[in-house]
Amino acid sequence: MSQAHPSSRHVVVIGGGISGLAAAHRLLEGGARVTLLEGSARLGGKLHSGEIAGVPVDLGAESMLARRPEAVELARAVGLGDRLQPPATATARIWSRGGLRPMPTGHMMGVPGDLSPLAASGVLSEEGVARVARDAELPRTEVGDDVAIGEYVAGRMGREVVDRLVEPLLGGVYAGDPYRISMRAAVPQLFEAARTHGTLTEAVRALQARAAAAPQQAGPVFMGIEGGIGTLPGAVADAVRAKGGEIYLNTYVHDLRWLGDEWEIHAFDWTMEADAVVLAAPAPEAARLLRTAAPAAATGLAGVEYASMALVTMAFRRSDVEGLLHGSGFLVPPVDGRKIKASTFSSNKWGWNAEADPGLFVLRTSIGRFGDEEDLGREDAELVAMSLKDLGDAVGLAAAPVESVVTRWHGGLPQYPVGHLSRVAGIREDVARLSGLRVCGAAYDGVGIPACISSGRRAADELLATLAPGAEGQGGE
Repeated sequence: MSQAHPSSRHVVVIGGGISGLAAAHRLLEGGARVTLLEGSARLGGKLHSGEIAGVPVDLGAESMLARRPEAVELARAVGLGDRLQPPATATARIWSRGGLRPMPTGHMMGVPGDLSPLAASGVLSEEGVARVARDAELPRTEVGDDVAIGEYVAGRMGREVVDRLVEPLLGGVYAGDPYRISMRAAVPQLFEAARTHGTLTEAVRALQARAAAAPQQAGPVFMGIEGGIGTLPGAVADAVRAKGGEIYLNTYVHDLRWLGDEWEIHAFDWTMEADAVVLAAPAPEAARLLRTAAPAAATGLAGVEYASMALVTMAFRRSDVEGLLHGSGFLVPPVDGRKIKASTFSSNKWGWNAEADPGLFVLRTSIGRFGDEEDLGREDAELVAMSLKDLGDAVGLAAAPVESVVTRWHGGLPQYPVGHLSRVAGIREDVARLSGLRVCGAAYDGVGIPACISSGRRAADELLATLAPGAEGQGGE
């Protein structure tokens, strides 16, 4: 790949999460001169590593989908290939109807394609399983241009399967309400399959058969990184600097102006000019910066809602939890009224975590989801106590942690309600009117790490095409 050169076209990336870092990395590979500006004191956004009782842990996202290539590719490109590790166990359970029950097989994001494992799991009542079976008898349901996944699945299979399977699985990704989340945006394969099959069960089975035949589906579904996913942003930043890119932290951009032939970026008391800009900030910040240059896009971005949540990470003496914590953890359907929404047994799931101190066991819980954020205003100690209460009821844990860390993600996860993809298309259409401007991040095409990296790369590739010799005037007025 070509190295950036002082005479190259200058691109400023605003936002140092994984999307902005991926964009900067790709721009430098394409020969641009890159400056990345991050308003906070650290890079990585929701990818954040730390320590508890001397053990390295992730305090944000902890794994990445491996069956999409972008995240694994980027990790390898920045020298982390030998530290990629699949989970040591992926055996999760659901705390439903008063007991920890095995996650049934044969489903897609909680939508069942096989009744036998669902019935055997005990996640649903007998009535709930019988209602799922009625899907085969119902006339076809049109999905239209878009539909909330909870609404559609409940109409075909009943609310119980939504509340006890779809919600905890989808909530683990979006921390959102399945009765609001767009099926087309969140589970596009299922949306398309539902358009072409008579029943939802048939649609799920068709997708599973297609996945089983696809060679890229071999290997682990998820991947982690030794030391934590939170080490990826630092490695990408090092690669960006090694290629000649500049990165500035604590650099809050308060104004962005299009001057007709270049961009002017104002941060604190200085001004920077650029041939192009990648806006990789969260939707509210992007809306603020675009309100003059692209008011329609700013209006669309201002309407993006976010969920907040907290992660409670705790380290226990292994002897205090011996025999209690099995598998990778469990999910919790909010319908049961518990405080925690999930618990991950990190020392079971990640070999590097267990090896850091064999005498300790690290786990974490999550609290809060869209529309259920009242508890996030409580003190850290109260969130720890809530977690311990639910862990005691679920697995019989009675010990006190050696250490606990509460990490709050205010406005951490953008919501994808019905109509989300139309909103995004409108935002991009308005942004594309301006030469040398692109947007990327979790608010557009997916909240997962590979999707965010893909979003950053897309923005970079589109700008590189417009900045190439002979391409002046492309993609803008």
